Amino acid sequence: QAQLVESGGGSVQPGESLRLACKYSYRANCMGWFRQAPGNEREQVAGIDTDGTTAYAVAVKGRFTISLDNAKKILYLQMNSLKPEDSALYSCAAGDGIYCLSFSDDEYSYWGQGTRVIVSS
Repeated sequence: QAQLVESGGGSVQPGESLRLACKYSYRANCMGWFRQAPGNEREQVAGIDTDGTTAYAVAVKGRFTISLDNAKKILYLQMNSLKPEDSALYSCAAGDGIYCLSFSDDEYSYWGQGTRVIVSS
């Protein structure tokens, strides 16, 4: 079973950057980052498959980058040019699904508890 622990959240001003980290016990076929703002549904913002191919939600494309460090067993989410609408609880997830980049929760089985990001002036 995979265990996932996030870190790196915090409070920043618009335009600033943060890098989130997710320490995992093993690399699953699918790994990704999700976020949920108060009162909103959870949404996937980035995903990476076994081959290293990545995909992003339209709202974060060009600003966020997902990457894996297999040696350290850490999944990263680099977030640049942050906007107030990026404020949310960010969680990493892992699963053995096939369609890793379909942005379907069904592809993921294991979830971290999340780290909060607040972007405000």
